[in-house]
Amino acid sequence: MMNAAFSPQKPIPYGRQHITQDDIDAVIETLQSDFLTQGPKVAAFEQAFANYVGAKYAVAVSNGTAALHLGALALDVNETSRVITTPITFVASANCVRYCGGTVEFADINPATALLDIDKVRQLLERKPQGYYSGIIPVDFAGNPVNLEEFRKLADEYNLWIMEDAAHAPGGYFYDSQGNKQLCGNGVFADLAIFSFHPVKHIATSEGGMITTNNEELYQKLLKLRTHGITREPELLEENHGGWYMEMQELGYNYRIPDMLCALGLSQLQRADAGLARRRGIAKIYDKAFAEAEGIEVLQTNPAALGPDKETGHAYHLYVIKVQDRIGLYDFLRQHNIFAQVHYIPAHTMPYYRNLGYNQGDFPEAENYYSQCLSLPMFPSLTQEEQEFVIAKVKEFVSR
Repeated sequence: MMNAAFSPQKPIPYGRQHITQDDIDAVIETLQSDFLTQGPKVAAFEQAFANYVGAKYAVAVSNGTAALHLGALALDVNETSRVITTPITFVASANCVRYCGGTVEFADINPATALLDIDKVRQLLERKPQGYYSGIIPVDFAGNPVNLEEFRKLADEYNLWIMEDAAHAPGGYFYDSQGNKQLCGNGVFADLAIFSFHPVKHIATSEGGMITTNNEELYQKLLKLRTHGITREPELLEENHGGWYMEMQELGYNYRIPDMLCALGLSQLQRADAGLARRRGIAKIYDKAFAEAEGIEVLQTNPAALGPDKETGHAYHLYVIKVQDRIGLYDFLRQHNIFAQVHYIPAHTMPYYRNLGYNQGDFPEAENYYSQCLSLPMFPSLTQEEQEFVIAKVKEFVSR
């Protein structure tokens, strides 16, 4: 029962990093080592993260957007490419295609889950000849896993690649048609997957990202593109002038991540499961509190992410509710030091994409979702009193 006198002494954000003394010690140890960048912590973090999500390969980069860009480059996105994604995502999921000169095509969402609607994607594909589209970027929005097995079947039918945007979902999973648990980013159904280590994410490195894959050819391309298109591998060189020699074989980028940030990532990864369990516990409390609350709708978990005993594969980067007076609730919560957030403004309504031909009204489900959605505080260090205060204030507003 909430303490009636409780009042937050500082703002309760929608998300917050959690830094421990072990994290600090790990970074200090690396700062005192021989390497600040391109050192052993990068490879150690890559291997540990690949093991965590069950993929063969992982490539650490400077941020999640860099991961998306490199992924698109590795998949040969270019001026002739048309790629399908969701409008309910951070714009980087679409922008990565534009960075490579490709065309973005949005498909509407499933209103129950806010995930990319596979039926809407199929409708797009059926209207065009085989080969018109190049790939699909489905997003595990809020940590809610997409059923990639279904998308893989559709992609294979039309000869498309899949890049999974799993920035919200490390540790998330769904069950395939055989009842096997499929971790987000494990590379079983997607050609590539990307993750983000922004401070509000499950694993925080300040800035950072990761690309996972089971495809060795894509892995090698990513390694080269991450560092200016340069290789030092003797077997890949066209010439070899000696031990110092390197070749820039294609136009790449400097998307490397420093050793000290990978040290922080390694430390955070060690308690990733505990943080995930805490997020799911917070979600259960919200679910129970809002189950019978009139005027509050909670996004549904993808049915494929629910096990036989109703355990959930949802990773709960966000906890999203929908209310009719979203701006009213947003302002009311801020008046009480609760800093909820909106995820996301539909990408197709941004001026940049409107200038490319998209219009208000193109994707009604996404636009209706946006008009009502609000992300409540969701992070492992959220206290019981803070969560009870949030719940009480949300209910107070909608019951007026």
